[in-house]
Amino acid sequence: MIDVTYIDHMGSDLSVVNAARVSFGKKSEYIYSRVDTNGPLEKALHQRDVKLIRYLAKHKHISPFGHAFASFHVKAPVFVARQLVKHKFLRWNEISRRYVDEKPEFYVPDVWRKRSEDKKQGSSDEAVDMLYWLVVDHELSIEGHTQYDSMKARPDEWTSFVNEKALELYDAMINSDVAPEQARMVLPQSMMTEWYWSGSLDAFADMCHLRCKPDTQAETREVAEKIEDLMMNRFPVSWEALRMYAE
Repeated sequence: MIDVTYIDHMGSDLSVVNAARVSFGKKSEYIYSRVDTNGPLEKALHQRDVKLIRYLAKHKHISPFGHAFASFHVKAPVFVARQLVKHKFLRWNEISRRYVDEKPEFYVPDVWRKRSEDKKQGSSDEAVDMLYWLVVDHELSIEGHTQYDSMKARPDEWTSFVNEKALELYDAMINSDVAPEQARMVLPQSMMTEWYWSGSLDAFADMCHLRCKPDTQAETREVAEKIEDLMMNRFPVSWEALRMYAE
C-alpha cells in the first residue's frame, strides 16, 4: 500500500560538475563510447568529473548538488507522513481533507512489531503475539460488545473493525453537512494520505541518510528506500558520493 512514484527531475550528474566548475569559468561535457562494437553510443562522465563529485561530497561542498532536483508522488499512512514532513528543504504539497471527502483508505501492517527495549527507536524486529493480547484484554476493553467475539483470532479484523467504525462516523458527519475540515478529526492515523515531494539532490540525500538506517521505523524506511532507488537511477555518481560521505 505504501508507494513512491517518480514524477520528474531536472539536471544530472553533469549539472553538479558544471555548477562547481563555473567558479573557474570552466565547463565539462559528457564523453561518448560504445560498450559493444555494434551497439549505440552511451554517454558517461569523464573520470576527472567523477573524482570532482566525490571530492565535493567528501569535503561538504554541497551547493553544486543543489542544482539538480527530483519530484515524487508518495502514498503512505498519516503517521508516516508526519514523520517525513519534518525534513528541511524539501517541498511538500499534500492532499487535504478540508476539501476532499471521498472514502479514505486505511493501512494495516502485515506484522505488529514489539516495542524496542532501549526506546531509542519505536519498535524491534520481534513480532507481538496479538492473539494473546486480544483474548486476555477482550472483556476488559469491550465488555458487552458481542460483535468483537469473532475477532479474537484475527488481529487484522480487529483493526479493520475500528477503521470501519471511524469511517461510519465520518460518513455520518459528512452526510449531516458537517464541514470536512472538522469531520476529518475522527479519522485514524492509519488513514492513507498522499503528497508531492520535491527537492534537491543534497536534501533528499540527507533524508535518506537518516531514514534508511536499520534502526528507523520500518514504514518510513520503506518510503526512503524507494526514493533512494529512484535517485540512484537518475544521479548515480552524485547520489553514491553523497551517501558515501554522509555524516
